[in-house]
Amino acid sequence: MASGNGSNFQALAKSCSTGELNANISLLVVNNPRCGAKYKAEKLNIPCKTFDHRKYQSRESMDDDILNVFKESNVEAIIMAGWMRIVTNKLIKAFPNRILNIHPSLLPCFPGINAINQALDAKVKITGCTVHMVCEKVDSGPILIQAAVPVYEEDNLAILTSRIQHKEHIILPMGVSMAAKSWRTQ
Repeated sequence: MASGNGSNFQALAKSCSTGELNANISLLVVNNPRCGAKYKAEKLNIPCKTFDHRKYQSRESMDDDILNVFKESNVEAIIMAGWMRIVTNKLIKAFPNRILNIHPSLLPCFPGINAINQALDAKVKITGCTVHMVCEKVDSGPILIQAAVPVYEEDNLAILTSRIQHKEHIILPMGVSMAAKSWRTQ
């Protein structure tokens, strides 16, 4: 699941194609019809479905439609790779302990939106990114892996975002691999 540029989606796809990650991306779900992830999926011949959140009356109705497509596609786990929407408990219960998220901070610090701006505003010296399991409370599920990123005085949003995304591309496939080991025993 992605909402933006798709760099984390692309990192996962690359990890799958090189064998670094023993997985197959069966479907990309996006909520923004013009997001970069959608175009990256087309280039990689990965099926993509768009669920424009602006056309839904509720999060639940959107998640109902997404769940139906996941079932049709035999999805075993969900990776939220830049998905900028809060999912409902309905989706979480349908995939218990099988939804991962990448977040651009060292959780539990700076949960929610604008985490990188939050770090800059707080003038922290270290921030980073976290792969965690998704639960009902936003950005609070069990942490699988984190990577630290230094914050320099001259950093702005673009520079720090770039350094964090570089680390995200490394740890997201690692986090998926770690979680998949527990999924095989379930």
